[in-house]
Amino acid sequence: MRVTPFLALGCYAAVARAQDDGEGLASSVSSAAAEASSSVGSVVESVTSSAVSKPTFTPTTLKAPFLEQFTDDLDSRWQASHAKKENTEEEWAYVGTWNVEEPSVLRGLHGDKGLVLKDKAAHHAISAKFPKAITNKDNTLVVQYEVKLQGGLECGGAYMKLLQDNTALHAEEFSNASPYIIMFGPDKCGSTNKVHFIFRHKNPKTGEYEEKHLKSPPAARITKTTSLYTLIVRPDQTFEIKIDGGSVKNGSLLEDFSPAVNPEKEIDDAKDTKPDSWVEEARIADPKAKKPSDWDEDAPFEIVDDDAERPADWLENEPTMIPDPEAEKPEDWDDEEDGDWMPPMVHNTKCDDVSGCGPWEKPMMRNPAFKGKWTAELIDNPAYKGVWAPAKIANPDYFEDKAPGNFEAMGAIGFELWTMQNDILFDNIYIGHSEADADALKQETFDLKLPVEKQEEEATKPKVDDSKKDPKSPMDLNFMDDPLFYVKEKSQLFFEIAKRDPMEAVRFVPEVAAGLALGAFTLLLVVGGLLGGGGAAAAKAPSKEQMSAKAQQAQDQAAKVKDQVVAAVASGTDTVKDEVNKRSTRSSAGQ
Repeated sequence: MRVTPFLALGCYAAVARAQDDGEGLASSVSSAAAEASSSVGSVVESVTSSAVSKPTFTPTTLKAPFLEQFTDDLDSRWQASHAKKENTEEEWAYVGTWNVEEPSVLRGLHGDKGLVLKDKAAHHAISAKFPKAITNKDNTLVVQYEVKLQGGLECGGAYMKLLQDNTALHAEEFSNASPYIIMFGPDKCGSTNKVHFIFRHKNPKTGEYEEKHLKSPPAARITKTTSLYTLIVRPDQTFEIKIDGGSVKNGSLLEDFSPAVNPEKEIDDAKDTKPDSWVEEARIADPKAKKPSDWDEDAPFEIVDDDAERPADWLENEPTMIPDPEAEKPEDWDDEEDGDWMPPMVHNTKCDDVSGCGPWEKPMMRNPAFKGKWTAELIDNPAYKGVWAPAKIANPDYFEDKAPGNFEAMGAIGFELWTMQNDILFDNIYIGHSEADADALKQETFDLKLPVEKQEEEATKPKVDDSKKDPKSPMDLNFMDDPLFYVKEKSQLFFEIAKRDPMEAVRFVPEVAAGLALGAFTLLLVVGGLLGGGGAAAAKAPSKEQMSAKAQQAQDQAAKVKDQVVAAVASGTDTVKDEVNKRSTRSSAGQ
């Protein structure tokens, strides 16, 4: 079935290539996407700016080890990285761009700016050093920030990293390999949807670091209104995660992370082996039991019911199937070529109102003498010793860290992300030690903007036709649902990624890559067939006019093939839908 979307995509690509005027397909797609984005942005801006009255943003007077509202002097604090991504099969440069701007969707406060991730399907990295390294030994740590998914989030992250403080901390070299202490925030792709809380823990014996992942993390809130994510780590080694001010996860650093912070005190002795005489069978067949003398293992499960009698209304001389009395021999039937014509067989309606038709036979019944194969009863095994397990020995790698929440010093904050959606906005970042101050910042910012955003969202929400499905992500589309829409959306996604990295596009949207290859091959065959139609003609070079004419023929032929494929797919889809409707009707009728 996947050949059909490949062929449709290939034909689509072939037509697009034939119609290309020399400016380049990627350039055309880019221009069209930019124009569409600009138009949509203008419409949204005009609607949202007048739908709801908004308060004006006022910078906070709160103080914290790190507090960012993106008001001024961004370049003096934040620096984008253009390093290479490390420890991957291929090298990726952080080419994604950042900007500080007001929201373009559901603007909650006038003059309220945030840090915005600007590019789709690109690797982004940006960081800011703290004025002074942040430590939380025997103190509360509070991490809080706003995330605004202006284009939704289908596949990508919006989490932050608190980077380890060290002399090698260079913002221009920030990458996925930069050591961090805490990773926190939303991440979604396909069925994965969670709020990460990961901390790196140093083994006091080996000095090696290991990531500790929160077990059963809460789900991220995927909405175009602003979401507020808060992480609180307290001195008693407990933590709490809040979303929009409401608690969604509580737990212990010592109990709710995998792998566990502290290893087991004892481990299995690898040198210990089970003795040959060890018995693990708890129950055995009773050796004293004997099969009863009247136990017939050969007795059948069912026997003929000799007491059954034929129903009085049984029509033994009536067949269950008869020739269709309404069938007529087709006019074009030729007995010599087609053989003797016979009407099709149909159900005999005379059998509907009686017990049955045709030869009557006595039914089968359960054999009261059936007992099956005899087996002895099970009894407790007197030699049973239990399930064997190796002996325990002291774990040579054991240690006990009673306060893993005393994190190492953190020197910077960073966002190192890859996402399929752009315009992800971050704002009002608080990193400090006061739960009260974090809540006060929430009241000054988030609590003011969220009601305005929700009111505006409701005011500008388009009326939804219940008969139409919600739009799907390109990754969730099904070719058979709408072939033309599938080809269009998948192709746009492919070229959007290919503008930045062709190999990434091939890996992420392989069906389009296969379709392009098939389309190019089809077009070459068509052009080759037209230009190499005969030996005599091939001996003479075609003129410019002939080349133009043949190119037009190739374009028309490719378009014709595309239309045929789409028509065939549409017809096939209708056939499938009709069959489903028939089955549904039959099922309903049979109930």
